[in-house]
Amino acid sequence: MTSRMLEEALSAPQVVARQLAADQDAYARLGQALRDKPPTGLLTIARGSSDHAAHYMAYLVMARLGRLVTSLPMSLITLYHSQIESRGLVSLAFSQSGQSPDLVSPTRYFREAGARTVAFVNAAGSPLADAAEHVFALHAGPEQSVAATKSYIAQLLAGARVVAAWQGDEDLAAALQQLPQAMERAAALRWDAAVDALVGADKLFVIGRGTSLPIALEAALKFKETCGIQAEAFSGAEVKHGPMALVEEGYPLLVFAPRGPAQAGLLALAEEMRGRGARVLLAAPEGTPGAELQLACTGNEDLDPIAAVQSFYPMVEALARARGLNPDQPRHLAKVTKTH
Repeated sequence: MTSRMLEEALSAPQVVARQLAADQDAYARLGQALRDKPPTGLLTIARGSSDHAAHYMAYLVMARLGRLVTSLPMSLITLYHSQIESRGLVSLAFSQSGQSPDLVSPTRYFREAGARTVAFVNAAGSPLADAAEHVFALHAGPEQSVAATKSYIAQLLAGARVVAAWQGDEDLAAALQQLPQAMERAAALRWDAAVDALVGADKLFVIGRGTSLPIALEAALKFKETCGIQAEAFSGAEVKHGPMALVEEGYPLLVFAPRGPAQAGLLALAEEMRGRGARVLLAAPEGTPGAELQLACTGNEDLDPIAAVQSFYPMVEALARARGLNPDQPRHLAKVTKTH
């Protein structure tokens, strides 16, 4: 048995290759423009999975370029009609459908107020694409599954491409070109241990930190959408500030620990949680002590989270089916959500 969700998730390596072959000059121009006229501020505009992709880009921008990035509460524009100072601002909107009014309205507001506006969207003829000054297609192709997979990965890639172009980092740019092969390796990894451990779960923590936190956020959303599990995502540091009180014998945790500065702390947390009796599923590169779920490595550790979510998606799809659910028909959800 297969599903549209699985088919689309497994097509992501081809989506990555297709996007990397497109719009190279446009990304280079945007990167040059950001160097020539650095923004006084940056903000992201997104919901759901797209917001998690925006968080990934924001982390890369802050870590690599030293520029603070704000996630915009869209109600400031749509409900409170705040007159936000927009001179020197760059807004970055992320969406699969580009149809939600609370993405379109802020983008239009900031453009009319003099900000530079950028949209990363899968639907080129959408209202969001019309509202933004600079539009970058995701090149994910039509996405039929309610639970976004390939479009989320395409958004992660687009964010990383902007950062590489802005920073002028040739090593990161080269690693991006190698990403399709790494994604193929990631898609082939089997996470059966997670399906076996979580088939009867009703609650779950998903842990990440740094560049892996946006992946943890996305994973928690997919556990809710497709499996009906009350999953909550936390930073490996934040989980100790209260949520850890919920951890008891057998409490399930999925810990994403790819390479990078945050890995040592995440491995230590996984060991500590095991000591408290938690059922820890540690996702880490091959050879990492205690790791049941293997993570593929890319040409740059900042890109490893993209490969991590590629391995996660087939597992959560299989988990939904093991729990007797149809991953293509999440309860109460539709493909396009329009909020104000």
